[in-house]
Amino acid sequence: MGNGAQTAVAGSRGSAMSEQTFDALDWAALGQQIDQDGCAVIKSLLSAQACDDVSALYTQSAPFRSQVIMARHGFGRGEYKYFNYPLPDTVARLRSALYPRLVPIANRWYECMDLPSRFPATHEAFLQRCHAAGQERPTPLLLQYGPQDYNCLHQDLYGEHVFPLQVAILLSEPDEDFTGGEFVLTEQRPRMQSRPQVIRLKKGDGLIFAVSQRPVKGVRGYYRVTMRHGVSRLHSGKRHTLGIIFHDAL
Repeated sequence: MGNGAQTAVAGSRGSAMSEQTFDALDWAALGQQIDQDGCAVIKSLLSAQACDDVSALYTQSAPFRSQVIMARHGFGRGEYKYFNYPLPDTVARLRSALYPRLVPIANRWYECMDLPSRFPATHEAFLQRCHAAGQERPTPLLLQYGPQDYNCLHQDLYGEHVFPLQVAILLSEPDEDFTGGEFVLTEQRPRMQSRPQVIRLKKGDGLIFAVSQRPVKGVRGYYRVTMRHGVSRLHSGKRHTLGIIFHDAL
């Protein structure tokens, strides 16, 4: 990673996640980092208490619409649950506040990749587009890993309409709550071998990263690279992650 990490402080139970909190971030610098690497870290996006509050939801059934045991589907080892509507307050605030600040990057990427779609300014308007196409199921999710668990490289594509950026927030503290379990991004460049990035996050950090494809400038203009993400094997402990995906699922 480069020097694009920024700092925001979201207070306990998400109470300080105001528009001013997000406006205080240097979105120009974050955008440059995302263009360069396909990802950028927001330090301390959630407070430790907010992380614990979201992690504690995993044992409950009411906030979720489904549970996936990764090994049953060949996705890796570990499990995750998709939230149901209405989303928990912290999750809903993150989704609605981050989306409009990422839209300029998303639209710039689509222009560079010569893709015809453009994204509306508000998340509500984008969800209306998803729902009109039958993508009505919410996609924010809570992931849980234990010893020897891992997540295979993948892309979170759930239908025709895909917002090209998503956010993962680490809810556990490395080397205290768990060991191993690093976030991994790979970039498949045309006619070249894949390039990996291993990104070490701390509890509360948010990682913005490409869902599927992103533009990279070459000598003849922009070309597309394919991105995938996953999590390396945990050695010990338990790891929770909150995933914020902006398009809904079929």
